[in-house]
Amino acid sequence: MNRKETTSFLTDILISCRLSDRKYYAKEVSLDYGTDNTKRVDVMEFVPSGVIHASDIEKGHFVCYEVKSCKEDIYSGNGLNFLGEKNYIVTTMETYNKIHEDLIEGKLHTYVQEHYPESSHRFGIMVAVPACTDLHNSSAICDEMEHPTKLGGKPSNWKMYTIEKSYDTGRNRSMAELLFCMLRSKHNYSNR
Repeated sequence: MNRKETTSFLTDILISCRLSDRKYYAKEVSLDYGTDNTKRVDVMEFVPSGVIHASDIEKGHFVCYEVKSCKEDIYSGNGLNFLGEKNYIVTTMETYNKIHEDLIEGKLHTYVQEHYPESSHRFGIMVAVPACTDLHNSSAICDEMEHPTKLGGKPSNWKMYTIEKSYDTGRNRSMAELLFCMLRSKHNYSNR
């Protein structure tokens, strides 16, 4: 798979595993549209605390997912826009192995702070693993880390594993702005 195909495949896995069941999300969410500083989040999810009362909506939070096909994609300058309360890089296990040292040394966090100053430096990482992988078995995860399975087949044969947890962080954008951007993205996406 080339980079574009890998990104599309990872996005399909993310949506089928994490977002398809009664979730509120949009792909390719543009912020600051029409300015010289337009940002795009690959996938943005809104998680209300409930759906019965207005306060349930107002207490909701956002999760931003940046889908990256390889290490070069992460450092490409094409966006690590972590603007939600939770934020994730979504990638392959092979890519995670290649950036692991950068995470330990703080290189990736420094890169985000320097190139995306509005982004949170608190982000996690999700990796695609075969659907048959027992996520509660640490040796199965270690085996997958040591011998990553090459992406292929159908997205339904894969699932997402949170290998680095995203911790809650504050959000500087208003709920109304982010929901509007998600709505505009869904409308534009559905009209393509």
